[in-house]
Amino acid sequence: MNQKGINAAAVAVRTLTMDAVQKANSGHPGMPLGCAELGSLIFGEILRHNPADPGWANRDRFVLSAGHGSMLLYALLHLSGYDLSLEELMDFRQLGSRTPGHPEYGITPGVETTTGPLGQGISNAVGLAMAERMLAARFNTAKHAVVDHRTYVLAGDGDLMEGVSSEACSLAGHLGLGKLIVFYDSNRITIEGSTNLAFSEDVLARFAAYNWQTLSADAYDLQGIMACTEEAVKESKRPTLILLKSEIARGAATMAGSHKTHGAPLGEEEVRRTKEAMGVPGDSSFYIPEEAKEYFAARRKQWAENQAQWQRLFTDWGKENPDLLAEYERWFTAPKLDPDKPLVKYEAGSGLATRQAGGQVLNALAARFPNLVGGSADLGPSNATEIKAGGSFQKGTPAGRNLHFGVREHGMGAILNGLALHGGLKVFGATFLVFSDYMRPAIRLAALMKLPVVYVFTHDSVFVGEDGPTHQPIEQLAALRVIPNLWVLRPGDAEETEAAWRLAAERTDGPVALVLSRQALPVYAKHDEDWRRSIARGAYLAADSQSVPETVLLATGSEVSLALEVRELLGAEKVRVVSVLSRELFMTAGEDYRANLLPPGVRRVALEAGVAFGWHEFCGPDDMIVSIDRFGESGPPLRVAAALNLSAEAIAARVRGNG
Repeated sequence: MNQKGINAAAVAVRTLTMDAVQKANSGHPGMPLGCAELGSLIFGEILRHNPADPGWANRDRFVLSAGHGSMLLYALLHLSGYDLSLEELMDFRQLGSRTPGHPEYGITPGVETTTGPLGQGISNAVGLAMAERMLAARFNTAKHAVVDHRTYVLAGDGDLMEGVSSEACSLAGHLGLGKLIVFYDSNRITIEGSTNLAFSEDVLARFAAYNWQTLSADAYDLQGIMACTEEAVKESKRPTLILLKSEIARGAATMAGSHKTHGAPLGEEEVRRTKEAMGVPGDSSFYIPEEAKEYFAARRKQWAENQAQWQRLFTDWGKENPDLLAEYERWFTAPKLDPDKPLVKYEAGSGLATRQAGGQVLNALAARFPNLVGGSADLGPSNATEIKAGGSFQKGTPAGRNLHFGVREHGMGAILNGLALHGGLKVFGATFLVFSDYMRPAIRLAALMKLPVVYVFTHDSVFVGEDGPTHQPIEQLAALRVIPNLWVLRPGDAEETEAAWRLAAERTDGPVALVLSRQALPVYAKHDEDWRRSIARGAYLAADSQSVPETVLLATGSEVSLALEVRELLGAEKVRVVSVLSRELFMTAGEDYRANLLPPGVRRVALEAGVAFGWHEFCGPDDMIVSIDRFGESGPPLRVAAALNLSAEAIAARVRGNG
């Protein structure tokens, strides 16, 4: 270990952080200053990476879960040689820069995941470690370990206060993810002051109860940290938490240890005095010691050789195992499906809950794509999301494809993001629609990161029935639809479910929510003969009038078959039914396509068993929205629907103006 080089790098981290935050007049200098030595040690000595190739498949992953300390990461990425210029650091927190306020995946080379919402990063890391274990189980041979890397995390007190990290870390301990190593920056400071205000638990005891190895050291004892890291690397059956007692804003002339340094610039005078105390000219700007440059230049040569060694190993493995190599390449290729060849065929007139149809299609997909993995928050039988003969992913069966998240929707959402970020896997997670609220922060981040995660949300309406209003989703569809870049697909029958899963499986630039029914729904004949292609635009003509319609019924999910009943009551010859699989896709399908389905001047009636919010995009003041803008009731499904005026007769009466 080159302690002189690491110390020089720590000086650079502090100067770059202070100047960038001061120049932006915004940021969080305390954590980077407090972790300057630790970060330099991680990037200089611990991580197996190659800044010249940030996408190297077998690199160690590093997650800065305490994302507010982004300048620590940006400084180290620049110093170690990633494609992040000093000018970008000077543009910290400025519009269009590659150094945003919190690290963002896809913006900055070397950033493995978007962090900032505390607890999400460490929970993503659990997914990253799970993915490594899955791929290692599938592709490693006795002679060649081509998938062999670790996931390192730097987390703070705030990360470990958030409940999502408790859920994810509990599962990580259960699964024995030995290649997950977390450095816990325990500076005992939050925005409001000392952690004593609200956080006094024994964190090491908690993680030991989770089945983690727990170690501790001083954050400024480099030899001690390396000893802990070596012990963590040796532990193969448990993840490791290394508690490091640190001081926020260490090295600051007068403000070291102060909670005021968490989220505000130090001030020009404090920066000047701090630099002088460090032996750096007080009037210097974005100063980097020559020793730090030389240290990382030497390390880059070793990192390149490490990757070259792995590449030779991978080449030899591929030559000896051509079938495995072909499958490996397939796992990292986006799936493509023929829209004219259904994965599962259904007959018009049959009846099936779309959750059950979803399970059938899921298994058909799983047969074609062995890298499709996922599971449920302890609702697999209800969600119908078990991959038959896929086995369970557990300590002793790492090749299993069924993930058991337990009753942990928060953790499941964040772990799915980590699985997707790793690469090589197509992932899904399932729960009841009403509990999507628990997952919302992770769903939002998946949409922000453009991750192809699939969410299977079943029990999608008041037709859940007897479970009552606590389990009957009302506002959840609207809440999901307002998340940018999330596709919300609510199919109306088994055939549409097959088409929806197809769209979800092929999407590569964002997440998809499949919203499926508990109750059986009839498979209806489609007026549009090319509906399998039309539905990709979000909506299609399910049933048409004999001429220009007097009324167009727009419906989603189980309400499509309800709309078809209403059409018969109103007079099929003058009513059109449009099945709206996805409002998001329909809104981007083009004005001509929408006008063809929704002729100008024709009365529109939107029908959905949820809040009216959002349907005004399609319905004007003279149109009608049949919705449920209140909580439901407990009782048999049809009686609940009738009580909420959601029967075909009640809707037809309203459309006629008689109810």
